Amino acid sequence: MTAQEESETARQTPEPPAVIRAEHISKRFGAVEALKDVNLHVRRGEILGLIGDNGAGKSTLIKTLTGFHQPDRGRLLFDGTPTVLRSVVHARSLGIDTVFQDLAMINDLPVYLNLFLNRELTHGPLPFLRRSEMRRRAREALDSIGISIPSVDTEVGRLSGGQRQAIAVARSVYADSTRLLLLDEPLAAMGAKEGGQILRLLRRLKERRDIAIILIAHNYAQIVDICDRVNLLQHGEITLDRPTGETSVSELLELVHAEYSVD
Repeated sequence: MTAQEESETARQTPEPPAVIRAEHISKRFGAVEALKDVNLHVRRGEILGLIGDNGAGKSTLIKTLTGFHQPDRGRLLFDGTPTVLRSVVHARSLGIDTVFQDLAMINDLPVYLNLFLNRELTHGPLPFLRRSEMRRRAREALDSIGISIPSVDTEVGRLSGGQRQAIAVARSVYADSTRLLLLDEPLAAMGAKEGGQILRLLRRLKERRDIAIILIAHNYAQIVDICDRVNLLQHGEITLDRPTGETSVSELLELVHAEYSVD
């Protein structure tokens, strides 16, 4: 096939639909307008990088996309259908899951029980845990996305920060219903080795092309490296939506900090 024919084929191939789309979302807390007229979308198999300084509205936007906050104006479409997310539980039932910085892990419990936290397998109506089955599935889940942990019986508190973060991501990814995964600063306060482990995990998820991911990060080199597109949120508005291949770290830094420059 010639280069011209490949280009024509690429143009004719439809893009996958947006898993979630935010249209004209606004959210106010008293006198503070945290979000104003936000438009955002992310497709299946895509990683969208969300950047912006502290106070730009990133946390409010993430909490709106996961049902924690209700928008004052605008609407959300999930798989093309207008959807009101009534709660975090409702959002999770649709396949929207979030990994926050605090991870919601219990250090005294082993890896396999943290992986099934609030999703434990039991013997029918009896309240007895199917521990062997959870161990087997936990090992299978970790191996499938390349997470190296010697034993699923190891207490989470004995693992490194990168390993704990990887388990939190695996817990969301392994849930059969997960369609959209939101990661809030998964690389924060990590060294190069641990951060590299998470980046490798994200690359594996990207190769699978079966879920949409929104990644919040302050390291723009990582955003350019791992994400397909980048959105810049400033003062509650998306001011940039661009493929990462068409931007650079220096340009993103300049855009983010332009408002603080002095003539």
